[in-house]
Amino acid sequence: MSVDRRQFLAGAALGALAANSPAAFAADEKPLKFRLGIVTYNVAAAWDLPTILKICKNVGVSPVELRTTHKHGVEPTLSQDQRKEVKQRFADAGVECWGLGSVCEFHSPDPAVVKKQIETCKEFVQLAADIGGKGVKVRPNALPKDVPVEKTLEQIGKSLIECGKAAADAGVEIWVEVHGPGTSLPENCKKIMEHCGHPKVGLTWNSNATDVKNGSVAESFKMLWPWVRSCHINDLYKDGSGGYPYRELFRLFRENGYDRVTLCEVGRTPPDAATGEEFLRYYKALWTELAK
Repeated sequence: MSVDRRQFLAGAALGALAANSPAAFAADEKPLKFRLGIVTYNVAAAWDLPTILKICKNVGVSPVELRTTHKHGVEPTLSQDQRKEVKQRFADAGVECWGLGSVCEFHSPDPAVVKKQIETCKEFVQLAADIGGKGVKVRPNALPKDVPVEKTLEQIGKSLIECGKAAADAGVEIWVEVHGPGTSLPENCKKIMEHCGHPKVGLTWNSNATDVKNGSVAESFKMLWPWVRSCHINDLYKDGSGGYPYRELFRLFRENGYDRVTLCEVGRTPPDAATGEEFLRYYKALWTELAK
């Protein structure tokens, strides 16, 4: 990590400390129940599984969402013995496996494509169950041209019902990432979830610019909160400087008793292990202050 990068991260963390002095917190503030973990996209994309677990243990960050196609290699092609090994590695490290970040998506106007995506999702569901994960992240990713928006939203929602049934049978969950052009609009994600209605299908809050209205996420949060089961976060240092209002998001999580995860999903060039560990230490320090 360059000196400038270290100074920047340290300055961001110290800035948060100054802005969050103990006097700034109410005596009746609800205790923090949610925790910081990581998505292997993108900070850990180039690390193998032992490296991921070692760094997470060293930094004290858990759990981990294993995004597909990354170097860790945890994919549906693993044998049963390999799946047992992955589960044991997590247990030995004392790091929780949150689940799997698939790229399954259900917006295509071609029914054969949608069916294949559902079957692929089922493969990830079984993998998550076998390695001790809690769920599988899927996503909407587009609103196809020349197809009515409402028809696509309904199609995505109905496709998720079958995924939810598979998840229920396997003892895991489906998390629909608030993602994609048009589909990431909170009102559209709300409609998708209403069309689905399966108790094992929830949302991954994705900290998108489209959540923010007049500098606040309160309206979007209220709209989607009934389904939020996971959360991705990214550049925390932008809070309060025209970026995403993480301090407000974390306050809403505290006030509503959110007891799950906020997973670091920083979209930049993957660092090497030494640089990545240092980055995560700074990231955790800043997260700790913003989440108070």
